[in-house]
This record gives sequence, C-alpha cells and structure tokens, in this order.
Amino acid sequence: MALAEPLVLYTAKICPYAHRVELALAESGLKKDKDFTRYEIDLKNKPEWYQPKINPASKVPAIAYGGPKVPGDQPSPSSTKIAESLVLLEFVADLFPNTSLLPSSPVLRAKTRFFIDAFSTKFTPASFAFISGKGPRDGLLNAIEKIQDLMAPSGFVIGDGKEFTTADAAIIPFFARMEVGLKNDLGGFEEGEGKKAWEALMTEGRFARWRKYWADVKARESFKNTFDEEYIEQSQRSRWSKAREEAAAK
Repeated sequence: MALAEPLVLYTAKICPYAHRVELALAESGLKKDKDFTRYEIDLKNKPEWYQPKINPASKVPAIAYGGPKVPGDQPSPSSTKIAESLVLLEFVADLFPNTSLLPSSPVLRAKTRFFIDAFSTKFTPASFAFISGKGPRDGLLNAIEKIQDLMAPSGFVIGDGKEFTTADAAIIPFFARMEVGLKNDLGGFEEGEGKKAWEALMTEGRFARWRKYWADVKARESFKNTFDEEYIEQSQRSRWSKAREEAAAK
C-alpha cells in the first residue's frame, strides 16, 4: 500500500480514540516513519501550535493530509486537517478502498456503522461508570454480553467474521484499556472489584465468544505494533493510585 499524499497522524498513546486510527493505518499496510508520520501529542502539555494549526477542538486524533512533506511540528497550511476518530476511520478506509475496513456491501457497511453506534451507546457509558466507581460491575459485564451478541459467530465482528473492519478498529482500543484496568484492579471502584470483573470475563461460559475474539485480536500484528501495555498500565496506576489516596484522606 502507498499513499498519494503525505500524511501526519497526531495521536497519543493514552487515547483509545487515537488508537482507533493507528489500527486502521496498520491494517492498511502502512508503516509509521516510512509511509506516514506519527506525531505524539502530550495531552497534558499540548504544543501551542496544535490547536490553531491542526485541530480547533485541541483533541487527538487528527490528520494533516496533503501539501508538502514537512515535520509534524511544522504543519503546512496547504495540507487538509481532519479530526474525530470515526470520521478518520472512514477516511483511511476511503484512502484504501481495496482493504476490508469498510465492506463493499451496502448492507454490511450499514451493519458496521450500527455496531459502532451500539458499542458507543451500550459499552462506553457502562464501562466509564464502572471504572470511575460510579456504576456496578454487572453493568459493565452485561454491556459486554450485549456487544458480544452483535458479533459474528466467529472471527471478526461483521458479516462472516473473515474481514477486519472499522468496527473492530473502533472497539479494540477500549477493550485493551479495560483489560489493563481490570486485571490490575486499577479504577475508582472498590479494591478487588476490577479483578472480579476480569475473572468473570475469563472464566464464565457466557463470555466464551468475547474471549476468543480478544485472544485473536491480541495475536494480530496491527494490535501488537500499536498498543503499549506497559505505558497504559503505568498511566492508569498513577492516575488511580492518586485518586484512591485522595479518597482515603477524605
């Protein structure tokens, strides 16, 4: 695969939304530094030029596409700036129409978009509530079961499960960060609740489909090359250890 124009991806390791786009680029066969430029944004100390020159919302991910080939910290005014993870997933899919990121069938395209919407409305709020200590463990587990029920019987999530699509790219970053948080018991929940949730996912029969899916994903090169588990664990540990210390002090 090759790009007709220079592409700079503005991203952050910690951000699951940015990770979506890194996965899509990897699944398209692109390699960072060779085929596109990956520019890490420190979300706690963003460069002054980032908001006015790249994304007025000052969020990642964002892409600068086209124009002259320039360093990521010297964006060209002639490049096109595009933001929002789901928009960027489809942009990458449109750049590489011969990949499976967006199925050729209108029906499967619709199912792909429906799946992403269902994930956003069912899993995301339940996950946030539990991880932040404001929702029950069963809420998270039930949400995962609902998402699992929408998956293809085997393989990836859409159609016959044989093709990796934007639906997979959209959900994988959130499952990856969930795993790190649960198995290391990192969150705003009571101590031990995260490990109990992870044990349920790893042992209960009702999650057999999810377990197989997740094992297959973790073995995929695109995932291994775009997810820094150690970095995510350290970031989560720092965040939640501090939060628990502050809660205990009160």
